Amino acid sequence: MVKKIIFTEEALPPFPIFSQAVVSNGTVYASGNIGINRESKLVGDVKEQTRAALHNLGKVLQASGSGLEHIVKANIYLTNLARDFGPMNEAYAEFFEKGQFPARTCIGVAALPLGADVEIECVAEVVKN
Repeated sequence: MVKKIIFTEEALPPFPIFSQAVVSNGTVYASGNIGINRESKLVGDVKEQTRAALHNLGKVLQASGSGLEHIVKANIYLTNLARDFGPMNEAYAEFFEKGQFPARTCIGVAALPLGADVEIECVAEVVKN
């Protein structure tokens, strides 16, 4: 088994102790993304954070030979399920073709890095090298 560490300057830099993604055996495993800007500051509400996280995740997947449309499984973490589940879903749906959503789990958590409301990670197929 050969694994390839993914890094792209197009995406936000990862925190020092993990990779943006790892490719192994035709699958890309993307680290969690929160809705921050280049200065590592949170952007707006949960909808804006969801959009920012998915935009960044898309850049990482592209560098991996994949894309958002090739996500097989997404995991989403929310700090307030009651308040943010609906708005997060609205923003999330903007990034996928209707009826073509990846498998997904959404989990309520006590806290996320930098006080984020949402974090998204995924597993996707690599379609080009």
